[in-house]
Amino acid sequence: MVAKPDPTPVAKPTPPVEEKKPEPAPQKEAEQPAPAEKPNFNLDNIQFEFNSSVLKTASFSILDKAVTEMKKSPETRFVLNGYSSAEGTPEHNLSLSVDRANSVKSYFVNAGLKADNFTIVGHGEKDPISSNDSEEGRMINRRTEIKVQ
Repeated sequence: MVAKPDPTPVAKPTPPVEEKKPEPAPQKEAEQPAPAEKPNFNLDNIQFEFNSSVLKTASFSILDKAVTEMKKSPETRFVLNGYSSAEGTPEHNLSLSVDRANSVKSYFVNAGLKADNFTIVGHGEKDPISSNDSEEGRMINRRTEIKVQ
C-alpha cells in the first residue's frame, strides 16, 4: 500500500473583519418654514393737521407699520375712511375727508403698494370718535381709518 502524502493543510479563510461604520447622522426632520405671520390690520387712526390733508408726523410710524402688514397680504383690499372734525361746512368737511383718505392712499402707493387695492370713502364730520366740543376731541376726529374690504 502506498501511503498517500498528507494533504497540504488548507488555511481556513479568516472571516473578514467588519469595519465599524460611523453611525449615520440622525435624520433631521425636514425643516418647515416658519408659518407666515397673519397680518394685523388693527391700527391706530391716522391724524391730520387742522383744515388740511397733511399727515401729522406722528402718523408716519403708524403708516409704516400698516405698509409692513399690508405687504404680508398683497391681494387684500382696503377701504380708507376719511373723517373731519365738525368745524366748517358739511360740504367742505366731506371734501376734506376724501382728501385725507387720498393722502393715506398716496403714502401707501409711494411705499410700493398697489393703488387698486384701496377704495376711498369720505365721511365728513359723521361718526366722530370724540367730542367736537374741545380741540383735543376735534384733533382725534381728524383722521383716516383703514378697514379690510
